[in-house]
Amino acid sequence: MVFGSLLFSILLWVIGLFILYIVISAAVRDGINKSVAGQFLENKYGIKKDRDSFLDRDLDNDQ
Repeated sequence: MVFGSLLFSILLWVIGLFILYIVISAAVRDGINKSVAGQFLENKYGIKKDRDSFLDRDLDNDQ
């Protein structure tokens, strides 16, 4: 019984940390893109997107 609750607790921590990672990375990405320095770099060098994240690929994407 103790092992099951420990495993469940660890699973909840992992899920919570993953959601927190997604929220923080999206906030940082938007913050950089909307900042003055981000706008300057985008206008000067253009947008370079090397690879897509696995979060960018949707199931309803027809590509």
